[in-house]
Amino acid sequence: MARRTKSTHITPASGNIFADLGFEKEEAELLLADADRRISDKLAIKLNLMVEINDWIEKKDIIQEDAARILGITRPRVSDVVQQKTEKFSIDALVDMVERTGKRVGIAVN
Repeated sequence: MARRTKSTHITPASGNIFADLGFEKEEAELLLADADRRISDKLAIKLNLMVEINDWIEKKDIIQEDAARILGITRPRVSDVVQQKTEKFSIDALVDMVERTGKRVGIAVN
């Protein structure tokens, strides 16, 4: 039996998901700002980890294929790290890769 999947009504997004969900304007703005800050913080962590991996590759003067073997990933994934494609990696995966370079990863809470 075929299902009908055609949408008959679409409400355009306002640019603030919290406002779209019905939060009052002031609260929606605060929630969006907090969400944007959290996303920015996580992106910065990913970029810092990727820089550590890239620096290691450059200092060791190794090709991506060798880096992939050491890091436990494929060569295309090394390329993604080098090109800083943050959306393709979790912080956990990047921490594992940094540790495979022989470095330790720590955290600081401010």
